[in-house]
Amino acid sequence: MALVVGLGNPGTEYMGTRHNVGFELIDRLSEKLTITLKQGNGLFVFGEGQFKSTKVALMKPLTFMNRSGSAVSRAMNKYGFGISECIVCHDDIHLDTGKLRLRPGGSAAGHNGITDIIDYLGTRDFARLRIGIGNNFSRGKQSDYVLSPFTNQEREIINEALDNATDAILTFIRGGIHLAMNKYN
Repeated sequence: MALVVGLGNPGTEYMGTRHNVGFELIDRLSEKLTITLKQGNGLFVFGEGQFKSTKVALMKPLTFMNRSGSAVSRAMNKYGFGISECIVCHDDIHLDTGKLRLRPGGSAAGHNGITDIIDYLGTRDFARLRIGIGNNFSRGKQSDYVLSPFTNQEREIINEALDNATDAILTFIRGGIHLAMNKYN
């Protein structure tokens, strides 16, 4: 079993923004795996399917980025996923635009959504797929930057990164985080 969580902010005003690359990845996986996402318990949208005989669930919290922990915790408990079966996909300003980095766990590295998930789950030991969005912003303008859309040039890079991220997640589902790390880091 695998639970793939994509972080982002709900609402049309956030579509296509840097902070929502996790949501975009879930949408791509939903299409590729023909998994329909439906409302689940008010805190998230959720869908289940199969990939090469492995049960797969896709999830997008609807609690806004910085409050993702309650939704992730509730989905894991409700559907019976263990911590080793979960991977959280999110934006990262510490990576160049389009760069991917997979990790089996670790600190939140300043990402408030990850901090909230760590607080709710009581552990840092869940897999992550970080998608680089760059850090081309002035001091004090980080919030404006992450909530802004990609430039046309950045969008091309991000689309390719999301294709690679989709493949990385499918590798995680088939063989675990270490296989995905070896292939995509």
